[in-house]
Amino acid sequence: MAGVFLGALDKLKQWIVWSWTYLWALWFLLVVFLVFILRGPLKIIENVTSAAMFVNTLTPKFYVALTGTSSLISGLILIFEWWYFRKYGTSFIEQVSLNHISPWIGGGDSSNENNNGNGNTASSQSVPECKVWRNPLNLFRGSEYNRFLWATTKEPLTYYDMNLSAQDHQTFFTCEADTGRPEYEIMRTAWRERNTQARIKAAHGAIEKNSDCATAYILLAEEESSTILESEKLFKQAHKVAEANYRKSLASQHQGVVQESVHRRDTNVLIYIRRRLAMCARKLGRLKEAVKIMRDLIKEFPLINVLNIHENLIEVLLEMQAYADVQAVLAKYDDISLPKSATICYTAALLKSRSVSEKFSPEVASKRGLSTAEMNAVEAIHRAVEFNPHVPKYLLEMKSLILPPEHILKRGDSEAIAYSFFHLQHWKRDRKSVV
Repeated sequence: MAGVFLGALDKLKQWIVWSWTYLWALWFLLVVFLVFILRGPLKIIENVTSAAMFVNTLTPKFYVALTGTSSLISGLILIFEWWYFRKYGTSFIEQVSLNHISPWIGGGDSSNENNNGNGNTASSQSVPECKVWRNPLNLFRGSEYNRFLWATTKEPLTYYDMNLSAQDHQTFFTCEADTGRPEYEIMRTAWRERNTQARIKAAHGAIEKNSDCATAYILLAEEESSTILESEKLFKQAHKVAEANYRKSLASQHQGVVQESVHRRDTNVLIYIRRRLAMCARKLGRLKEAVKIMRDLIKEFPLINVLNIHENLIEVLLEMQAYADVQAVLAKYDDISLPKSATICYTAALLKSRSVSEKFSPEVASKRGLSTAEMNAVEAIHRAVEFNPHVPKYLLEMKSLILPPEHILKRGDSEAIAYSFFHLQHWKRDRKSVV
């Protein structure tokens, strides 16, 4: 019964969105026609005349009172917005507009993509058309961000960035079946906790309740470990637990909605852990191992483009100087149907400029003109700069780099920082490409 009601509600929403999108002119003409037909019974002319007389009789005191009242209401709204942002890290009006108003007037897509056969969550969830994305190369909080905090006593991440990460963790690492299970309820609270030590303490408490709580190991690996080796050790513990949970939920995912949500959560946890293990291997210099983990992950879960694991793979292959493999990855993911990124655009420009930089001579080019390969390199660079014009200043070291955030704004300065932080060394190998 509930499914029938939700289906009817979705159809009603789709009809309203369609009507506001394509039939607005008809709606406008219909309203004008009704007003014209009902002008007599509604006494529109008389009411307009009396309203005009009323406005003319208003004194300046009314306008002073009106201005003061509107200012008071605006101030209360401003104070509430400030309080809400301080507490939750986001705007209340923005959240209401995006989550409740926008879907009704055509600002969002109410339909969800169907789950694939393996029940891969990350791929089956619809990808919102938003500009803020999770940084695929984000650092480890305990072993990397905290080192900056200890050295400078300055916070490396903003509260807004950390709040977005907390929302991501709650989305991917929790499910409906967690209710009533003490360890998962503790972790659900831990992801929302602002204080780092409180989160770590909660994760230890969850492991005491149940030693097979993979999400607790994830939190400890991310935030308590002070070195990459310690993080890798904890992620390996988490991987054993997550793989067992994934296989268990895989067999029962079709038994109901709750089991399906459990399998979706277990899939997300397994993908996250394997990706972070690949990043640990990359940071520890085991490049071939990192490439193998990432390739296996993409092969096993082929529709997880939303996580941008291919960007991690591109960076490792560039470090290995396996440019042919990088080109093969670009050929697969540099597609018009997939979201673009600075990594995709600038890596394509790097490969094309690198292929012609060895033999390029400005004097010869000025006499005979640019060859086809050189023109392709120039077009690739123009395309990359057009996508994100902030990157060249960091590649040319005209602006100082800082630690990349956990979330980036597509085509913005934060994306340029995140890209340059990891890829500047690849451009420096061939200085002619940078110049």
